[in-house]
Amino acid sequence: MKYYGLQSQIRKNNMNSVLLLLMFPLVFYALAWLFFLLMSIGMEDQEMKLEFVNRSFLHTVPWITIGVLVWFTIAWFSHTTIINLATNSKPLERKENKRVYNLVENLCISTGMKMPRVNIIEDNSLNAFASGINEKTYTVSLSRGIIDRLEDDELEAVIAHELTHIRNRDVRLLIISIVFVGIFAYITEMLFRSLRFGNMGRGKKESRGIFIAMFLALIGYLLASLFRFALSRKREYLADAGAAELTRRPLSLASALRKISVDPTIEAVKRKDVAQMFIENPGEPEEKTSFSFANLFATHPPIEKRIKLLEQY
Repeated sequence: MKYYGLQSQIRKNNMNSVLLLLMFPLVFYALAWLFFLLMSIGMEDQEMKLEFVNRSFLHTVPWITIGVLVWFTIAWFSHTTIINLATNSKPLERKENKRVYNLVENLCISTGMKMPRVNIIEDNSLNAFASGINEKTYTVSLSRGIIDRLEDDELEAVIAHELTHIRNRDVRLLIISIVFVGIFAYITEMLFRSLRFGNMGRGKKESRGIFIAMFLALIGYLLASLFRFALSRKREYLADAGAAELTRRPLSLASALRKISVDPTIEAVKRKDVAQMFIENPGEPEEKTSFSFANLFATHPPIEKRIKLLEQY
């Protein structure tokens, strides 16, 4: 996959961020309108039916908007704390590992970017990820295993991969998608629990409304997830290419990915939304083929395909 240049990719990701911010609320509105349309089935008067659908929809728009804004604001500003708790990552002091700091600093100097924070995950497996929404929160997190078990050129390539995510604004874009998918997931789970445990004293119409709402929320969750997964896979290819361009040693990243693929599992990571931020998802099956329906739901492309592309760089 060709790497189209830093500034072009930044502009593209910023534009995609805006589109995402617009798309997800529009999906909410569309599904809300469809909910009232399905609830109106059985009404014989078409004019009254359309009036009921539109009036009910317009009454819910402010509540949908407020709910989405509140959820997004809380998730946006608390994501750093959530990620640190989910991965048990802690700041790595310069005096603890000058080797890592030198590699990060040299790469940042060569690109003219401000040095991000460096965190460590106390796990012997091999993995790494980038996080943060601005210069104050940008962080590169490395596992103990990846620091100890990679050669300098391999570790430098991994760090370059994560720095490329930060430079391309991939992290911000991914967080937006994760937040909105989380809203759909929460609504679906809440409606499912209501349908499963709250049948006592509920009328037929109310139960039907909950079932329709849950069905539409599942559709929204599926569509949002597929888009998020496709976005996540593409950003990995771009970060691989960016790292190869930055270090001029694509084979070093290919070698690092081979070692990572053997043992990428970080035991502390249980959340799927956090797991997809790693250079290799620690929660996905190790064997992924290039042509598989299951790959539509994978957050990362097959690692062998990534290695093959790097070898052809």
